[in-house]
Amino acid sequence: MNVVYFFTESNITRVPLFDDFKDQSLHDLLSSYGGVWNPLKSEFVFDNASGSASSHGIFPVKDYSACLMGLTCVCVNEDLSPPVQVYGFFDRPFSGQKNFIINHREHKTHNDDILLPKIYRITRPENFSPLWQEKLETELHARKYSRRTQHTYIYFNRLLCSMLNKKPEEIKSDDVSKFLAYIEKNWKYSASSMNLAISAIKFFYSNIFKKDIVHGKRRPRGDKKLPIVLSKGEIEKMLNLENNIKHRLLLMLSYSSGLRVSEVVAIKMEHIDFDRRIIHIKQGKGRKDRITLLSQRAASLINRYLSFFEIKTWLFPGSPSTNPLAIRTAQRIFEKAIARTNISKNASIHSLRHSFATHLLENGTDIRYIQSLLGHSSLRTTSIYTHISRTSISRILSPLDT
Repeated sequence: MNVVYFFTESNITRVPLFDDFKDQSLHDLLSSYGGVWNPLKSEFVFDNASGSASSHGIFPVKDYSACLMGLTCVCVNEDLSPPVQVYGFFDRPFSGQKNFIINHREHKTHNDDILLPKIYRITRPENFSPLWQEKLETELHARKYSRRTQHTYIYFNRLLCSMLNKKPEEIKSDDVSKFLAYIEKNWKYSASSMNLAISAIKFFYSNIFKKDIVHGKRRPRGDKKLPIVLSKGEIEKMLNLENNIKHRLLLMLSYSSGLRVSEVVAIKMEHIDFDRRIIHIKQGKGRKDRITLLSQRAASLINRYLSFFEIKTWLFPGSPSTNPLAIRTAQRIFEKAIARTNISKNASIHSLRHSFATHLLENGTDIRYIQSLLGHSSLRTTSIYTHISRTSISRILSPLDT
């Protein structure tokens, strides 16, 4: 009896087809329903949100039974709750009284006269074992990499093993090339994200296996994109339309102090110096401390904010309050705020930091002071704002006007 497993996850449904399953009609059928074949993992992937698969990742039985008699389908939720549901194709309906539930431990059905394949605890193979993760974490801690970098490096190495369905010691240089090609082609990874993936893989194999399996692979050239800048009027409108004082303060500090989103959510009350009108940024990008501006308007809003909320540690507490606000939550706050203004620019919360630097430059602030406020190691990084400042461009007359 041929058995096909449907692994139902939060956003996708996976249908792995093992090497000994050579039924071309099943390949054609899954493709016709919108399945995308992943050759690296030998499986079809369905986007649950698109509606190409049902809510359980199972397709109508009548369509299967026409050409695939004798096939049994097993639907497995990633967390194995509710229990595995088995749908056969011997005139058993897709839903109704003749569906069967399998007990994972006893391997018995509710109807013992029906022969069904025994099912054990089915989960996605974890090729990047806890042992390998511990080894990688040890090397990262030894070099005092930031927590965010640690998570990123672990993520890409786990993803590599998961997609290729191989253990770390089995992966070769050609496998890395296939992996990079896949994430660029199918997931549209940017050049910076792909470079990050290469760095993560290179670090793991260079330090754990003492070999460089990415040697000779050319890194993708980054796109030369200018930062998105909001005008002062657009920022003012966005702040005025934000009624939540906590959200307004977060957006105001991001702009008025030129902060990265990871920095604004990490502000503690002890970092704010009201007398000197500065904010201490502790262990920003590159584990560097710096100071930046605290505007009079932002200071006033902080005092008003503190009259509403009892803040103990984090200026923007998350859930639980012992943790800071999540970065993704801060990003969503900006996305909702920008949507209210009907601004058509493809802006992100980082655009507030770009706007801070550009507006200072247009106001005549020395670029070296801006470099210090932003925490850039190189003046070359800060100089990108000279390309989008209106100050120098406004002095040039178009030939049409002359």
